[in-house]
Amino acid sequence: MATVNPRHAAFLILNRIAKERSYADILLDQELSHGAIKGLDRGLLTELVYGVLRRQGTLDHVISLFSSVKIDRIERSVLILLRLGLYQLLFLDRVPVSAAVNETVKLAKILAPKAPGFVNAVLREADRKRDAITWPDKAKNQAEWMAARHSVPQWIAKAWLGQLGPEEAELLAEAMSEAPPLTIRANTLKNSREQLIETLAAEEVPARPCRFSPLGIQISSRTPLTVLNSYQQGLFTIQDEASQLAALILDPAPGDRVLDVCAAPGGKATGIAELMGNTGEVVACDSNPRRLAQVQQLAKRLGTGIVGAALMDAEKPLASSLANSFSKVLVDAPCSGLGVLRRNPEGKWWKSPDDIEALAQRQRLILANASSAVAPGGVLVYATCSTTIRENECIVDDFLSRHNNFVLEDIRVFRPQYAILCSNQGYFRPWPHQHGMDGFFAARLRRQEKL
Repeated sequence: MATVNPRHAAFLILNRIAKERSYADILLDQELSHGAIKGLDRGLLTELVYGVLRRQGTLDHVISLFSSVKIDRIERSVLILLRLGLYQLLFLDRVPVSAAVNETVKLAKILAPKAPGFVNAVLREADRKRDAITWPDKAKNQAEWMAARHSVPQWIAKAWLGQLGPEEAELLAEAMSEAPPLTIRANTLKNSREQLIETLAAEEVPARPCRFSPLGIQISSRTPLTVLNSYQQGLFTIQDEASQLAALILDPAPGDRVLDVCAAPGGKATGIAELMGNTGEVVACDSNPRRLAQVQQLAKRLGTGIVGAALMDAEKPLASSLANSFSKVLVDAPCSGLGVLRRNPEGKWWKSPDDIEALAQRQRLILANASSAVAPGGVLVYATCSTTIRENECIVDDFLSRHNNFVLEDIRVFRPQYAILCSNQGYFRPWPHQHGMDGFFAARLRRQEKL
């Protein structure tokens, strides 16, 4: 896939995502690792890929206004070229109109030889009439308006509207179409947050403390962090603030025995080990050997030697040897990922409402199986990066109705400093548009002593 042209590379990546349902981050890493694209073009490539995926719904709406061909009749390669060109026209101020149009037409001559004239016509018409772009009637159908204006599938828009109301849902949709913050977690086994900020400053990386996580640092530039000496030395790992707080809600202590049921790629497992001072045991499980290897690699880089990896399918009953033997258990369940759409924007175009119920069935099974590992008096935290009630509150309610030896603990009482991030039921419920972190959910459950 290697090419020196960032626009061509962006097309190839977007085409593979549409054709194969590949993941943007993996394809970008592969492309950038070749080293053919250099300097500022590396940033342009990343911006084009993620920008088009985040704004795809809006771009398609605008294309439909200025195209003589119905959008569902436009060949995939041509549609991707139009999205790329239009994204540069409408959302990248630093790219001149002439470059956005001409470079896209040049690509069309190579990648869609019959379509350069069509691509040129649509882009130039959109540029001429950009101030006259119309949108669906917000008063009549806000979900349709949100889909076009903030690039979110209508079924997700409807779910957010029902869950949050018109104003909050709109703010959430707007936030989800923007680039997310770049957040890291200081490895307290090797340095403090304050020391890490000083180290990053010496590496010319602007950084500031996160608002809520005592371990979190927000990076103020789009620096490629993995090339830094501080990264190679294991002084930090990349992790969103909400995900960092999940480990603090679990509250592991030195000497604990902790089970992380769905651990890959290992951010929470290693964070738990750091909170334990690397004393005790963390058993990190996953059903995928390749992803389990990622956990091991991360633990090695960070120096969290108490993290042990184990191959396990949590949808099957746990081995009897694990029963009643862990003081803390974390279930970071497979989910729809609707809380992290701005990080994984390709996912929102693949998902459907039917996926939610299928995931909920898996989540109920995994939570029930994992609960058998909790020792009497121990803690079980159920977490997802989804915004849906079906995957979160409903799962916990169902679990508690079937397991009367567990009780829900109010996180507002347990961690008062995070009360603003919690729902009225005491669940951890941060939102991107309100708190500047990923959409997330966590419930803290306590196994009661035997009656």
